[in-house]
Amino acid sequence: MSRLVADGVDGTAPRKLVAVLDYGSGNVHSVVKALEAAGAEVVLTRDHQAVMQADGLLVPGVGAFDAVMQQLKAVRGDELIDRRLAGGRPVLGICVGEQVMFDRGVEHGVESEGLGQWPGTVRQLQADRLPHMGWNTVEAAEGSTLFAGIEHERFYFVHSYAATDWSIEGRTASTVPKVTWAEHGERFIAAVENGPLTATQFHPEKSGEAGIRLLRNWVESL
Repeated sequence: MSRLVADGVDGTAPRKLVAVLDYGSGNVHSVVKALEAAGAEVVLTRDHQAVMQADGLLVPGVGAFDAVMQQLKAVRGDELIDRRLAGGRPVLGICVGEQVMFDRGVEHGVESEGLGQWPGTVRQLQADRLPHMGWNTVEAAEGSTLFAGIEHERFYFVHSYAATDWSIEGRTASTVPKVTWAEHGERFIAAVENGPLTATQFHPEKSGEAGIRLLRNWVESL
């Protein structure tokens, strides 16, 4: 695709530019393809200027909470996320990319510090079967932009840990967060829409047409 087309010189609206943070986490290429299918122009990068200038930043995440945090800090991804959010610039976290937005994570008795964008602790789900792997429905938040038109669809989850409580006590927020829930053994947070910061516990890039529609909803909101 030529840059002229991307900038709308052919008469069409310019496509939103989304940076996918390339910090060593897996599954980035399927995320890039899904975003392109959702109508975005996509760059896979860890370049600070490119990340800051993009219309949206997507933070993928696969593996253990502590390992993802170490990988993020190694490329100063934590600083980039914080700077974008401080300036009201949209960020979308996926799977462990959602989990690290919380204060802390506890895995195998080891507590790790998260990014602290949201209060709460990510811990192992109390369920008979783990990991929670496969398709599941969600309880979409009322007035959700992310789930508009797909409130009753199923999405693909692969995880054993999640945040199970939501509280903004002692915190201030410019808008009331929209929290979407799912259940596997117990209720857990499946997605959050909180001003410029959005995140999903499930994988939109593995969720077929519903996942593409969700990503399109996010891209169009940028």
